[in-house]
Amino acid sequence: MHDETGEETYAVLDGLRLHDPSRRGFASDNSSGVHPEVLRALAQANGGHQPAYGADVYTQRLQAELADVFGVDVDIFAVFNGTGANVLALQALLPRWGAVVCARTAHINVDENGAPERVGGMKLLPVETPDGKLTPELLDREAWGWGDEHRAQPLAVSITQTTELGTCYRPDEIADLAAHAHELGMKVHVDGARLANAAAWLDVPVRAFTADAGVDILTWGGTKNGLVFGECVVSFDPGLGESLRYLRKMDMQLASKSRFVAAQLLAMLDDDLWLRSARHANAMATRLRRGVDLLPAVEVTQPTQSNGVFAILPPGVADRLRQRFAFHDWDAARREVRWMCSFDTTEQDVDDFLAALEEELVRDGG
Repeated sequence: MHDETGEETYAVLDGLRLHDPSRRGFASDNSSGVHPEVLRALAQANGGHQPAYGADVYTQRLQAELADVFGVDVDIFAVFNGTGANVLALQALLPRWGAVVCARTAHINVDENGAPERVGGMKLLPVETPDGKLTPELLDREAWGWGDEHRAQPLAVSITQTTELGTCYRPDEIADLAAHAHELGMKVHVDGARLANAAAWLDVPVRAFTADAGVDILTWGGTKNGLVFGECVVSFDPGLGESLRYLRKMDMQLASKSRFVAAQLLAMLDDDLWLRSARHANAMATRLRRGVDLLPAVEVTQPTQSNGVFAILPPGVADRLRQRFAFHDWDAARREVRWMCSFDTTEQDVDDFLAALEEELVRDGG
């Protein structure tokens, strides 16, 4: 059947499906659906009554399981989304006059519509990096001016694991950066929207580059790895718990039926689903990268260390290819694009995309 625009729609028993569920692209891991095991967990958490606002048995179980994952006592705060998680975590670290040093490409700087500054009330101090990663030396470019009332005080550093460029911090890199930040009197936040992809690529326990590395607070992502919605702020600093409790409500990130956020996150921990899904997404990106490396007209711009491939294409190729597969420009001025793989990306998806890319390059003369 078709709607009035001529687009084909897909009838289902209890309604109308408006998309082709067999069609997948490379635009974002946010574009993927929900993992079937997560959907089952939601159904199992349904029915009956449970206390609201995080007092339910699912949230209590999540607290215990995350303490086991990270090897230390933690305070956890389930939230709706990644931007809310980042704002909440950074607010807990800073006084009203505080500032955050981050990479220029950081999600908090370029993709959150000023929420950290407008909602969180903090100043961001971005630093240019070649690969999305901060180092102690790069931190020092903006970590100065303490006691100067004319300058927002740099009291926190935020890093993304994996970075927005698909690169991954090694545990020792985070440990060195955290130690330097702490020497300067700064706290360390990790935006872990793709934390699972980092753990899968590094093949080490996640605690090795979080709690053991000196991280103070973490936003643990789930949406990009198969959840319907939901992230979790994990604090390793026991002094932050009370602030987070009140700030979460103020930031409109406290779900009344929070058992359904916790149930999804518990499903991800069950039998290491979060790592299994991330390993698969990473493997599909590696497969894509290997195929792209065989095409001399394509210039890959970053190491492939997670589930994304970044590349520069000849003029016009991206626009034609996008008629067949969804993906985004990363830097349109230099014709750089980003291809993201997900937990549900298949080998056939990758091979079909590579075949289409090669056809467009041949058409282009490349």
